[in-house]
Amino acid sequence: MANNGLRGLLMALLVATIGPVTVAAAAEHALTLHGSPKYGPDFEHLDYVNPDAPKGGTLKLANVSAATFDSLHPFILRGTAAEGIGLVYDTLTEGTLDEPFTEYGLIARAIEVAPDNSHVRFYLREAARFHDGEPVTADDVAWTFRRLRDEGHPQYRAYYRDVERVEVEGPRQVVFHFATRDNAELPLILGQLPVLPAHYWEGRDFAATTLEPPLGSGPYRVVEVEQGRRVVYERVEDYWAADLPIKRGRHNVDRISYDYYRDGTVALQALKAGEYHLRQENVARNWATAYDTPAVEAGDLRLAEIPHDRPAGMQGFFFNTRREIFSDPKVREALSYAFDFEWTNENLFYGAYRRTRSYFENSELAATGLPSEAELAVLEPWRDQLPARVFNEAYQPPSTAETSRRANLRRALALLNEAGWQVESGQLVHSQSGRPMRFEILLVSPSFERVVLPFKRNLERLGAAVSVRTVDPTQYQNRMESFDFDMTVHVAPQSLSPGNEQRDFWSCEAASVEGSRNVAGVCDPVVEALVEAVIDAPDRQALIHRVRALDRVLQFGFYAIPNWYIDRFRVAYWDRFGRPAENPPYGLALDTWWVDADKARRIDNR
Repeated sequence: MANNGLRGLLMALLVATIGPVTVAAAAEHALTLHGSPKYGPDFEHLDYVNPDAPKGGTLKLANVSAATFDSLHPFILRGTAAEGIGLVYDTLTEGTLDEPFTEYGLIARAIEVAPDNSHVRFYLREAARFHDGEPVTADDVAWTFRRLRDEGHPQYRAYYRDVERVEVEGPRQVVFHFATRDNAELPLILGQLPVLPAHYWEGRDFAATTLEPPLGSGPYRVVEVEQGRRVVYERVEDYWAADLPIKRGRHNVDRISYDYYRDGTVALQALKAGEYHLRQENVARNWATAYDTPAVEAGDLRLAEIPHDRPAGMQGFFFNTRREIFSDPKVREALSYAFDFEWTNENLFYGAYRRTRSYFENSELAATGLPSEAELAVLEPWRDQLPARVFNEAYQPPSTAETSRRANLRRALALLNEAGWQVESGQLVHSQSGRPMRFEILLVSPSFERVVLPFKRNLERLGAAVSVRTVDPTQYQNRMESFDFDMTVHVAPQSLSPGNEQRDFWSCEAASVEGSRNVAGVCDPVVEALVEAVIDAPDRQALIHRVRALDRVLQFGFYAIPNWYIDRFRVAYWDRFGRPAENPPYGLALDTWWVDADKARRIDNR
């Protein structure tokens, strides 16, 4: 299931029966792909909230990147949407952060999945309202689905590919019919649908970017916009879902603002000056050295490391395999020996990170060690199409922990020689075509140059001619969407239950669709077959085995040179908040925090 920037985790129900049946489906308060929901139909609130949390106050946050925003329309390819815009919209169902794969009714009061998984029916709550007071209807749901599929971001077409049609059965009853009965994830795919108001969009161009505050039904509305600089959200006082069990104790702050900073150093100083309230620290050097201040010593500015079990996905130097120079996996493997993670971690990151080795890192889905019997059974039909090492080796990215950088570079040259590359006059050239190995590493953040430049020097020791180019966010986005790059730093995120979104990451179709998340250009019939096997997994254990099998094939495809990850949130925040005693395992539940009026007054008057 995708880690959608708009709304958290996406979940649903699996009814594991096959073939036509006549038994009527039962409507449920919650849907889970595998197992049973943690919370029963009479639950009062989530375990990780304070149901009596006070409302009020302000939370000032920062977007720290070279990218700014030019749109309040997050559902299309064009433009860059403002941070936090997902707060404006509600979905049919909503997930939790203490279960791997469960959804509870939000706009939908009940969900009914056909016993043969041929359709899913949503019964909408009569109380559901858009911010203008108009009811949320089945027509709005159907309109949203069609508009996202036909005119929205390209990822929606892949996501909804197995949905045959949507049918409105009444003002508050809508059913989605499926083209296949094998895709158990489809009910939750539809459950995560953000419902847009059809009446608002009448006469408006859905394909155009806009800075007009949108109409939604969520807990917040946009109240202030300074393009590229600042966006402010205000809590909807009469929010229709405020007292639902899935929402109780959440969305406690009256106003949330995001200020945009292009420079990380400036943003850090702004936090210390109290210009905003909370920062997730993603720079290891800052965490180690930049918070030695009187405010921290006094306990006014607090530093917290909050462990989590959220999958890390794959961050790495991604190859664009559409480029001929990177079409050979042996070349890609060879170049991976030029990245010295151990040196980078020790000298640049203060030893803060772990090496990523899986596309599903920090989860039970990651392939480790040799394949199990169950994984081998999944892989066996493609034995003749896969490298033997997929079956008899455990993937491990090159390391200098037990060998030298020089030895790794020698291994890289040996692989390059096998792939037809030779060093002539200090330069790598292809023995048949005579073309030199020349490529560009594309970056959007200047701060990443300190990581890439040592990697570049090692590549040049092999004889490759490598340039590093940092471009502005608009140019970067345009180049990434059109796949106009050789190599780049990229993150392929994952959730606890991968499914339909894997098509957008790894399919041949996605490789040719501009704006898809198949950055590497993966186009392999075995990968495609394994993606479909993941989507069709009949139970949790089968899903784990199939995902691990997919992981092994991706690992030995060498589509990326793995970087690093961390299994905790590093949070610096001014001591003006209250928060529940326990954080859930699968996310930083910032929407469960609240402003403590006494603490905030003390901090403001210090």
